[in-house]
Amino acid sequence: RGRVVPCLQASLRPFSRSSAMAKSKFEYVRSFETDDTCLRNCYIVVRLDGRNFHKFAEQHQFAKPNDDRALGLMSRSARSVMEELEDITIAYGQSDDFIFVFKRTTTWFKRRASKLMTHVASQFSSSYVFYWKEFFGEQPLLYPPGFDGRVVLYPTNHNLRDYLSWRQADCHINNLYNTVFWTLIQKGGLTTTQAEDRLKGTLASDKNEILFSEFDINYNNESAVHRKGTTLIWEKRNETVSKRIKRPNEEEQQVPVTRSRRKVEAYYCDIIGDQFWEEHPDVLEDDT
Repeated sequence: RGRVVPCLQASLRPFSRSSAMAKSKFEYVRSFETDDTCLRNCYIVVRLDGRNFHKFAEQHQFAKPNDDRALGLMSRSARSVMEELEDITIAYGQSDDFIFVFKRTTTWFKRRASKLMTHVASQFSSSYVFYWKEFFGEQPLLYPPGFDGRVVLYPTNHNLRDYLSWRQADCHINNLYNTVFWTLIQKGGLTTTQAEDRLKGTLASDKNEILFSEFDINYNNESAVHRKGTTLIWEKRNETVSKRIKRPNEEEQQVPVTRSRRKVEAYYCDIIGDQFWEEHPDVLEDDT
């Protein structure tokens, strides 16, 4: 045994010297990395989009114009991202699109855009697969979904609110069109080409009139999650649990204990106006 140890030490020494030489000789390649640190005092927005989701929805037989299972799965995946990255102050999603807003003061991953984007995208994608059965039951996932991401910086609350307003306005425009389009097909008996021709050049008021006068559908009564999208924020909630305690000279007892916890809550409401922001002032940081 006494001879084995020196042999091991001898065999390890050349490796250590080689490793040190490799570090000094090849370390220059790190200089090719680009600095992608996000500018300070800006909200960091990571936006994810489903890759080729029209095909994905067709092959998995999503209901038209909206599949509540798919929307629920998107929201559950987004909730998973927020629970993993607690510096996300608000998230907004519609269809196959979800936006995550990191607070201006975040130092996660040293504010590196590539790290933030890839972590959000990977956590969201893996959660989508992980929670698939929770929403689709025994319907098989035929192939892994993909999501591409991008990072955008917004320096002020006004800029950020305008960005989120743009996304919610887009949700309304797309959902109104899709609602009328698929109603014309499913209830009106038109082909996809005929429905497209019917809607060419129509305004929002025209689409609302088609739904109401021809199909007795009031668009304003459609599900808010379809019309407004999903907004996720952190909120404090009091939880009461039972705890067993034993006082001196007394028997052990069950005592209710109330504690406050942060939880991700979903809202399906207007975020373009002021009411939402006035009711949830902690979402945005002061511009000063």
